[in-house]
Amino acid sequence: MQPIQRLERWLLASQLARTGGLYSAASFRSLFPDLSPGAYRALLHRAEKRGLLERVCQGVYQYVGAPDNSGLILFHAAALLRARHFNYISLETVLSEAGLISQIPIAWITLVSTGRSATIDCGRFGTIEFVHTERAMSHIIDELSYDADRHLYRASPKLALADMHRFNRSTTDLIPGSDDGTI
Repeated sequence: MQPIQRLERWLLASQLARTGGLYSAASFRSLFPDLSPGAYRALLHRAEKRGLLERVCQGVYQYVGAPDNSGLILFHAAALLRARHFNYISLETVLSEAGLISQIPIAWITLVSTGRSATIDCGRFGTIEFVHTERAMSHIIDELSYDADRHLYRASPKLALADMHRFNRSTTDLIPGSDDGTI
């Protein structure tokens, strides 16, 4: 069986066992231990051209046959990209969803991470912004809750506002009726 056919069968079978449809590039590597790194990259490229996979961002792919999760794709991609770090949804994303700021980020999510700060372009899906923190998670655990749909922890509005100040992000233009950025 050709590698592309093996990948297609694996993707179809894995969708029966799980939902989502997002995979890291490393997720498929164990299926093809005999392929060189270059041949493996070529396989992923062929899978894209064939319409099996769609590249969401660097190292993250979506199985095209998966159920539509477009509203959550940035969150799921963020969880995959920083799986080895502690991350939580915060800042403008939480404040907007809580109705505490006047602007609604479109196709842009902000997360606080123990990993490095970065802005990841996910093409047509939007942008993921990671803001680095060295704060011990034990200090804020009471202000976090797990969001199972997004596969990430979420800050309370109180913590998100504190994060805005901690990371020197302006709230002056975002919070209605606030000239100095306080509520």
